[in-house]
Amino acid sequence: MDVVKFYTDLGFWHVMDWAGLDHFFFIVTLAIPFTFSESKKLLWWVTLFTLGHTLSLVGNFYAAINFSSFWIELLIPITIAMSAGSLLFQKGTSFAPKSSWFFPILTVLFGVIHGLGFGRYFSMLIPEEAVGLSLFSFAIGVELAQIMIVLGVLISNLIVVRVMKFSASKWEYFIGVMILSQAFAMIFERI
Repeated sequence: MDVVKFYTDLGFWHVMDWAGLDHFFFIVTLAIPFTFSESKKLLWWVTLFTLGHTLSLVGNFYAAINFSSFWIELLIPITIAMSAGSLLFQKGTSFAPKSSWFFPILTVLFGVIHGLGFGRYFSMLIPEEAVGLSLFSFAIGVELAQIMIVLGVLISNLIVVRVMKFSASKWEYFIGVMILSQAFAMIFERI
């Protein structure tokens, strides 16, 4: 039981660590266009991100995937910038993907990239006798933290758009610009 608690807590605080906001920024950009009525689709996408993140941890542990940490650390804010940039374009423009599978596949890919950033460290922490339980518990912790962020975003959307009557497209644009500026700062910091 200590293994479950330890790795669930580790997964939760991996996402909620205010010293490393990459998960937070990505989940906010993913969630900001949604409302409570669309939360089922949004939660599916968040789970796809967790799945991609977990797959890279599994791959790193079992196959000792060895990517350049420089490129992974650079790709993480690039994925955030791409997600934030998608908020700047109105739906229906030529920049918006027409396919319904585009964003789910991209979300899994971005999860893999984010997981690779933590993979080496995580593979050193896992006890060999409890690999599956550790990975599963960590994924549960990541998912719980991401659901908390999603809930916060959906409540913020409700307050800003419904109660304060702020335009949803302007709200998305505002959040997109804020996170994009942070992503660019992260990119330039890592170059």
